[in-house]
Amino acid sequence: MLIRFFDIIFSLVGLILFIPFFLIISTIIIFDNYGNVFFLQKRVGKNNVDFTLYKFRTMIVNSDRKGLLTVGAKDNRITKIGYYLRKYKIDELPQLVNVLIGNMSFVGPRPEVRKYVDLYDEEQKIILTVKPGITDYASLEYSKENEILALSNNPEKTYIEEIMPNKINLNMKYINNPTTSRYFKIIFFTIKQIL
Repeated sequence: MLIRFFDIIFSLVGLILFIPFFLIISTIIIFDNYGNVFFLQKRVGKNNVDFTLYKFRTMIVNSDRKGLLTVGAKDNRITKIGYYLRKYKIDELPQLVNVLIGNMSFVGPRPEVRKYVDLYDEEQKIILTVKPGITDYASLEYSKENEILALSNNPEKTYIEEIMPNKINLNMKYINNPTTSRYFKIIFFTIKQIL
Protein backbone atom coordinates (compact mmCIF):
# COMPACT_ATOMS: atom_id res chain seq x y z
CA MET A 1 0.00 0.00 0.00
CA LEU A 2 2.86 2.38 0.78
CA ILE A 3 4.40 1.87 -2.67
CA ARG A 4 1.03 2.54 -4.30
CA PHE A 5 0.80 5.76 -2.27
CA PHE A 6 4.20 6.88 -3.60
CA ASP A 7 3.18 5.88 -7.14
CA ILE A 8 0.08 8.09 -6.99
CA ILE A 9 1.84 11.10 -5.44
CA PHE A 10 4.91 11.00 -7.71
CA SER A 11 2.95 10.37 -10.92
CA LEU A 12 0.43 13.12 -10.16
CA VAL A 13 3.13 15.66 -9.29
CA GLY A 14 5.15 14.59 -12.34
CA LEU A 15 2.22 15.01 -14.72
CA ILE A 16 1.43 18.47 -13.35
CA LEU A 17 5.07 19.62 -13.53
CA PHE A 18 5.64 18.18 -17.00
CA ILE A 19 2.52 19.61 -18.71
CA PRO A 20 4.44 22.50 -20.38
CA PHE A 21 7.22 20.09 -21.37
CA PHE A 22 4.67 17.62 -22.78
CA LEU A 23 3.18 20.37 -24.95
CA ILE A 24 6.59 21.30 -26.35
CA ILE A 25 7.53 17.67 -27.04
CA SER A 26 4.14 17.04 -28.66
CA THR A 27 4.59 20.00 -31.02
CA ILE A 28 8.08 18.87 -32.00
CA ILE A 29 6.89 15.31 -32.69
CA ILE A 30 4.13 16.58 -35.00
CA PHE A 31 6.47 18.86 -36.95
CA ASP A 32 9.22 16.24 -37.13
CA ASN A 33 7.03 13.45 -38.49
CA TYR A 34 3.33 14.08 -39.01
CA GLY A 35 1.10 11.68 -37.11
CA ASN A 36 -0.08 10.86 -33.61
CA VAL A 37 1.88 12.31 -30.70
CA PHE A 38 1.44 9.19 -28.60
CA PHE A 39 2.22 5.58 -29.33
CA LEU A 40 -0.32 3.25 -27.75
CA GLN A 41 0.46 -0.44 -27.48
CA LYS A 42 -1.16 -3.37 -25.76
CA ARG A 43 1.12 -4.86 -23.11
CA VAL A 44 0.60 -7.67 -20.62
CA GLY A 45 0.18 -6.57 -17.03
CA LYS A 46 -0.50 -8.07 -13.63
CA ASN A 47 -2.48 -11.32 -13.63
CA ASN A 48 -1.79 -11.75 -17.35
CA VAL A 49 -4.27 -8.99 -18.24
CA ASP A 50 -3.64 -6.73 -21.24
CA PHE A 51 -3.58 -2.96 -20.82
CA THR A 52 -2.71 0.03 -23.00
CA LEU A 53 0.78 1.44 -22.52
CA TYR A 54 1.38 5.12 -23.32
CA LYS A 55 4.60 6.47 -24.84
CA PHE A 56 5.61 9.42 -26.96
CA ARG A 57 5.82 8.25 -30.56
CA THR A 58 9.46 7.91 -31.62
CA MET A 59 9.00 6.03 -34.88
CA ILE A 60 7.26 6.57 -38.17
CA VAL A 61 3.54 5.78 -38.18
CA ASN A 62 2.70 2.03 -38.25
CA SER A 63 6.37 1.07 -37.74
CA ASP A 64 5.36 -1.76 -35.40
CA ARG A 65 3.96 -3.64 -38.41
CA LYS A 66 7.55 -4.12 -39.54
CA GLY A 67 8.61 -5.71 -36.25
CA LEU A 68 8.21 -5.29 -32.49
CA LEU A 69 11.92 -5.07 -31.68
CA THR A 70 13.97 -1.93 -32.18
CA VAL A 71 17.35 -2.90 -33.57
CA GLY A 72 20.07 -0.35 -32.92
CA ALA A 73 19.80 3.33 -32.08
CA LYS A 74 19.81 4.08 -35.81
CA ASP A 75 16.85 1.85 -36.73
CA ASN A 76 15.57 3.57 -39.89
CA ARG A 77 12.04 3.63 -38.46
CA ILE A 78 13.11 6.00 -35.66
CA THR A 79 12.33 9.68 -36.32
CA LYS A 80 14.89 12.44 -35.81
CA ILE A 81 13.36 13.65 -32.56
CA GLY A 82 12.59 10.04 -31.63
CA TYR A 83 16.31 9.27 -31.41
CA TYR A 84 16.74 11.84 -28.62
CA LEU A 85 13.49 10.97 -26.88
CA ARG A 86 14.69 7.37 -26.65
CA LYS A 87 18.25 8.23 -25.69
CA TYR A 88 17.12 10.24 -22.66
CA LYS A 89 14.08 8.01 -21.92
CA ILE A 90 11.73 10.97 -22.45
CA ASP A 91 9.45 8.77 -24.56
CA GLU A 92 8.59 6.87 -21.36
CA LEU A 93 7.17 9.91 -19.51
CA PRO A 94 3.54 9.40 -20.64
CA GLN A 95 3.63 6.17 -18.63
CA LEU A 96 3.07 8.42 -15.62
CA VAL A 97 -0.57 8.12 -16.70
CA ASN A 98 -0.31 4.32 -16.49
CA VAL A 99 1.15 4.64 -12.99
CA LEU A 100 -1.54 7.08 -11.87
CA ILE A 101 -4.44 4.92 -13.04
CA GLY A 102 -2.84 1.86 -11.47
CA ASN A 103 -1.93 -0.58 -14.22
CA MET A 104 1.78 0.16 -13.70
CA SER A 105 4.12 1.14 -10.89
CA PHE A 106 7.30 3.19 -11.04
CA VAL A 107 9.26 0.04 -10.23
CA GLY A 108 8.48 -3.42 -11.56
CA PRO A 109 9.15 -5.72 -14.50
CA ARG A 110 8.87 -3.92 -17.82
CA PRO A 111 5.56 -4.98 -19.41
CA GLU A 112 6.00 -7.19 -22.43
CA VAL A 113 3.88 -7.60 -25.57
CA ARG A 114 1.64 -10.67 -25.75
CA LYS A 115 3.75 -12.28 -28.50
CA TYR A 116 6.67 -12.75 -26.10
CA VAL A 117 4.66 -13.43 -22.94
CA ASP A 118 3.10 -16.41 -24.71
CA LEU A 119 6.61 -17.90 -24.80
CA TYR A 120 7.04 -17.79 -21.00
CA ASP A 121 7.30 -21.10 -19.19
CA GLU A 122 5.39 -21.62 -15.94
CA GLU A 123 8.26 -20.43 -13.77
CA GLN A 124 8.74 -17.25 -15.81
CA LYS A 125 5.04 -16.42 -15.50
CA ILE A 126 5.68 -15.53 -11.87
CA ILE A 127 6.54 -12.01 -13.02
CA LEU A 128 2.91 -11.65 -14.12
CA THR A 129 1.84 -11.84 -10.46
CA VAL A 130 3.11 -8.30 -9.83
CA LYS A 131 2.36 -4.93 -11.34
CA PRO A 132 4.71 -4.01 -14.21
CA GLY A 133 6.83 -0.89 -13.90
CA ILE A 134 8.59 1.92 -15.73
CA THR A 135 11.98 0.78 -14.48
CA ASP A 136 13.61 -2.22 -12.83
CA TYR A 137 16.93 -4.00 -12.52
CA ALA A 138 16.56 -5.37 -16.06
CA SER A 139 16.02 -1.88 -17.48
CA LEU A 140 19.23 -0.73 -15.82
CA GLU A 141 21.20 -3.76 -17.00
CA TYR A 142 19.85 -3.62 -20.54
CA SER A 143 19.73 0.13 -21.09
CA LYS A 144 21.57 -0.45 -24.38
CA GLU A 145 19.46 -3.41 -25.48
CA ASN A 146 18.94 -1.95 -28.96
CA GLU A 147 22.68 -1.87 -29.54
CA ILE A 148 23.03 -5.48 -28.41
CA LEU A 149 20.34 -6.54 -30.85
CA ALA A 150 22.01 -4.56 -33.64
CA LEU A 151 25.12 -6.76 -33.27
CA SER A 152 23.10 -9.95 -33.64
CA ASN A 153 22.64 -11.85 -36.91
CA ASN A 154 19.19 -12.82 -35.65
CA PRO A 155 17.84 -10.14 -33.25
CA GLU A 156 14.54 -11.94 -32.65
CA LYS A 157 16.31 -15.15 -31.63
CA THR A 158 18.82 -13.25 -29.47
CA TYR A 159 15.98 -11.48 -27.67
CA ILE A 160 13.92 -14.62 -27.06
CA GLU A 161 16.75 -16.98 -26.12
CA GLU A 162 19.18 -14.67 -24.31
CA ILE A 163 17.88 -11.23 -23.36
CA MET A 164 14.33 -12.10 -22.32
CA PRO A 165 15.32 -14.93 -19.91
CA ASN A 166 18.06 -12.77 -18.38
CA LYS A 167 15.61 -9.92 -17.89
CA ILE A 168 13.15 -12.21 -16.15
CA ASN A 169 15.90 -13.45 -13.80
CA LEU A 170 16.76 -9.84 -12.95
CA ASN A 171 13.07 -9.08 -12.39
CA MET A 172 12.90 -11.83 -9.80
CA LYS A 173 15.44 -9.97 -7.68
CA TYR A 174 12.87 -7.23 -7.01
CA ILE A 175 9.82 -9.48 -6.99
CA ASN A 176 11.32 -11.64 -4.24
CA ASN A 177 11.95 -8.59 -2.06
CA PRO A 178 9.79 -5.61 -3.12
CA THR A 179 10.71 -3.29 -0.25
CA THR A 180 10.19 0.46 -0.18
CA SER A 181 13.93 1.04 0.17
CA ARG A 182 14.61 -1.09 -2.92
CA TYR A 183 11.85 0.80 -4.77
CA PHE A 184 13.63 4.11 -4.12
CA LYS A 185 17.04 2.61 -4.82
CA ILE A 186 16.00 1.50 -8.31
CA ILE A 187 14.43 4.90 -9.04
CA PHE A 188 17.63 6.63 -7.87
CA PHE A 189 19.88 4.48 -10.06
CA THR A 190 17.56 4.96 -13.04
CA ILE A 191 17.72 8.74 -12.75
CA LYS A 192 21.47 8.58 -12.24
CA GLN A 193 21.90 6.43 -15.37
CA ILE A 194 19.79 8.79 -17.49
CA LEU A 195 21.72 11.82 -16.29
